[in-house]
Amino acid sequence: MDQIIRIGMDTSKRFFQLHGVDAEGRPVLRRQLTRAQVLPFFEKLAPTFVAMEACGAAHHWARVLTRLGHEARLIAPQLAKPYVARGKNDAADAAALCEAASRPHMRFVPAKSMDEQAALMLAGQRERLVRQRTQLVNTIRGHGAEFGLIAAKGPAGIGPLLERLARADIPALARELFAELGEEHAALCGRIAALDRRLRGWRNANETARRLEAIPGIGPLIASLLVMKAPDPHLFKSGRDFAAWLGLTPRDHSTAGKARPGRITRAGDPMLRSLLVVGATAVIWRTRRGAAKNPSGWLEALIERKPAKLAAVALANKMARIAWKLMASGERYAGGDVAVVAA
Repeated sequence: MDQIIRIGMDTSKRFFQLHGVDAEGRPVLRRQLTRAQVLPFFEKLAPTFVAMEACGAAHHWARVLTRLGHEARLIAPQLAKPYVARGKNDAADAAALCEAASRPHMRFVPAKSMDEQAALMLAGQRERLVRQRTQLVNTIRGHGAEFGLIAAKGPAGIGPLLERLARADIPALARELFAELGEEHAALCGRIAALDRRLRGWRNANETARRLEAIPGIGPLIASLLVMKAPDPHLFKSGRDFAAWLGLTPRDHSTAGKARPGRITRAGDPMLRSLLVVGATAVIWRTRRGAAKNPSGWLEALIERKPAKLAAVALANKMARIAWKLMASGERYAGGDVAVVAA
């Protein structure tokens, strides 16, 4: 077999498709392996470049192949898709990954360590429970409205609503079911509170997260998630690139020298982006009511001329840029718009 310099590997639960090329780009390997055959195959293979799609279990296989001496790189699915020649099958996907990895401009996803995966698991567990609580809260509100009882906006209104339902003149069966829903809601809130305590403990042990928390609008949760979810900040050339990775920059649809910026791209992690916007909204709310400790002149002028939601996205973009600066430089936030001082 000719010397293989690059392999594209399409992973799955049971079968793994390989596509390898030589120094001249000619295909010299087209092979399908079962999961049990993957490790023995790469143990016998000379160190080479292996490209995979950044999907489920990809970080695990990147760590395994790296330990075997190979150079494992992960490619975002949307960046590999344009290189699929025709159709959609495992062989075409493996060939597309091999071709995409050869491009000099290709951007790769850094492989995460086991500790980083564990931290992301903690964040994902909390996100899942919050979604379940939201679903349960909506269920309680909907059933309560059928009996003419409604609650104030926000999660704080559920407790008083359940108390009113317990005393209301409704059928005994409905009262029993509302009691069960209340117990389920209390249990979910307790589990989320326990996860919040574990997240705070993780944040207390992480020096970068503690520095990020000093930025207005970024609390313990957002600071922890920024460190957990963001790749190495040195992979980005600037804060704008980091904000673009988060999906907080306008979508570009320009032609013939005419710039046509649109809505934000919403690329990247949706939970992290939404939390940044929520944090920015809180800063705007306090600024409008004169409760901000050090109000920003830039933000006050922005609020006067732009709608609140647009201003929140703009502020979230700025918060992301400041966060990138602190993560990349190791400096501390010193207040003001963009001022930082050396740690």
